[in-house]
Amino acid sequence: MGKEITLANVDKYLKKFKSNSQARISMNASTRTDIRKLAMNWEAFREIDHTFSNQVKGEMKATSQMRSGRCWGFAGLNLLRIYLGRKYKLKNFEFSQNYFMFYDKFEKANYFLENIIKTSEEPTDSRLVMHLLDSPIQDGGQWDMFVNLLMKYGTVPKKVMAESYHSSHSAQMNKLITRKLREFAKELRASIKSGKSSTQIGRVKGEMLSVIYQMLCINLGTPPEKFDWSIKDKKDKFQRFTDLTPQTFFKKHVDINLDDFVCLINDPRPFTDYNKTYTVDYLGNVYGGNIIRYLNLETQELKKYTIKSIKAEDPVWFGCDVGKFFTRQFGVMDTNLFEFDKFYGTTFGLSKSERLEYGDSVMTHAMLFTGVDLKNNKPTKWRVENSWGADHGEKGFDIMTDPWFDQFMYEVVVHKKHLTKRLVDLYKTDPISLPPWDPMGSLAK
Repeated sequence: MGKEITLANVDKYLKKFKSNSQARISMNASTRTDIRKLAMNWEAFREIDHTFSNQVKGEMKATSQMRSGRCWGFAGLNLLRIYLGRKYKLKNFEFSQNYFMFYDKFEKANYFLENIIKTSEEPTDSRLVMHLLDSPIQDGGQWDMFVNLLMKYGTVPKKVMAESYHSSHSAQMNKLITRKLREFAKELRASIKSGKSSTQIGRVKGEMLSVIYQMLCINLGTPPEKFDWSIKDKKDKFQRFTDLTPQTFFKKHVDINLDDFVCLINDPRPFTDYNKTYTVDYLGNVYGGNIIRYLNLETQELKKYTIKSIKAEDPVWFGCDVGKFFTRQFGVMDTNLFEFDKFYGTTFGLSKSERLEYGDSVMTHAMLFTGVDLKNNKPTKWRVENSWGADHGEKGFDIMTDPWFDQFMYEVVVHKKHLTKRLVDLYKTDPISLPPWDPMGSLAK
């Protein structure tokens, strides 16, 4: 075939399609119905079973991030609430996801402006500057970004800073703040070019941050400074804690050292090595906080330490490519659930490594492992606490089959006590830097 599509080629392809009775049946069905319904494997569907041999104690009602990309924060706060719930014997509890969001946006704005200053000599059409300008304040994030926020700002109960319309429906707020930040980027670059001193630039940036803070207050409300916390446990025992700050609430009541958690990834690409620690340049939220850091291990190692954590009653934060072979209605992630290859009469043959390399898969969503089903000491499926409300799966809890874990799982976070000393030491080594646009730098939403 030549460089262009000829009409003769089109005619040939049409005749070939019309002669394929199976393809025509697929066309007749899919032009009127969702492909996922047509291609669903009935045998895989009827095997859906929400029972698990191992399940952590302390699960609570499913949360909902609504129309926002805060899954990584929801998953982190859902992890913490299990421990808080056990400590105070609470039936149900939620941390304020709005409070978390406020300071994430504010810190991302500062992180962006500092990187604009840092790259001021780069042309605006450089790949790096265009990358920075693309989505400076988006909702998504990664584990270390969660840690940075909690360690600096603490946290509060949901009732202390409830959801606002724009925390639950963030798109318009993000567009307007992004527009303002791009304007600020232009002004900062012009100020630097005009020869203003670093002190003068610092004052200009401070005024810019004041504007962003005001916009966040208008959209999300003002963060609380002090508050009281009243609770009743499962036996109706009442307790009140007074004069708390977000930091003291986190330190005294949540009382978990987030620096003790280790982020493990599976990146099988040929140019990344196992047992090496990686970071991603220009990825973060809190300027001066912890850098993004993860230890690359084989998939079986991720499973090993996740199982060990669950058996010890420790839930596990994780990141995956949730959109692949997933049915939201039934809450199932299963590589056998959809027979797209048979439906289209072709094959989809990229490996996990190749999907990363060719842009077909990245981490898109963060959730929480709260259980695993072991058969002959091997995992068959995993229990997943999602943050999409209670109207799917088993009241908001989903299933991930073990083959799906192999293909679309990228990141788990486990306490260092479950790891070997060797792995903890490897995690602490100087990380290898990946470029800002590397797929491992994708943000869970």
